[in-house]
Amino acid sequence: MKEEPKDLWLYENEAFSEGFETVCGVDEAGRGPLAGPVCAAAVILPKGLVIDGLNDSKKLTDKKRRELYDVITQSAVSYGIAMATEQEIDEINILQATFLAMQRALDKLAVKPDLALIDGNRDHGRSSAITTPHETVVGGDGRSASIAAASVLAKVSRDRYVCRVLDPLYPQYQFARHKGYGTKLHYAMLDRYGPCPEHRMSFLTKWKERRT
Repeated sequence: MKEEPKDLWLYENEAFSEGFETVCGVDEAGRGPLAGPVCAAAVILPKGLVIDGLNDSKKLTDKKRRELYDVITQSAVSYGIAMATEQEIDEINILQATFLAMQRALDKLAVKPDLALIDGNRDHGRSSAITTPHETVVGGDGRSASIAAASVLAKVSRDRYVCRVLDPLYPQYQFARHKGYGTKLHYAMLDRYGPCPEHRMSFLTKWKERRT
């Protein structure tokens, strides 16, 4: 049986009905890797815009993500992309670093949103870096057009950074192949060369224990 298409504007339209004028979606990419930054994106789409094939970036092929990246950046009212470094991840933990990247992306928007829809179920309250008024949406990258668009921008941007910056700097780790994630290849390169400055040392505890 063919699955009914989802209304990806449900959450945005609910916000509009509550009086919010400008709504953006926010998502991240790269919370799990052993190396490199976490990347976040914030996107404001024209009201009701339907982008063919838009979905959670994890469910898309690399080719489709790159195609959608161009469509989104050309169509968006405004978008912002930002990162938190591996040093910041080690200093304040990955969750707070993710919030920091998200707020940096929000700060880059040329049009300031009344409300940000953020993928996830975490409380982004007073203890976090996110100061923009916001609501969380569980599974938002597959349920909200704005969040889905942000997920694509974040994923493509981080992959490009890893391939174009980290891979040439540290070719021995073959970052372009695993994007910093904990694959068998990545661990093999860690065993051979040890960590580089781009590795998140707080993520390597088990690897270090295994070697002692």
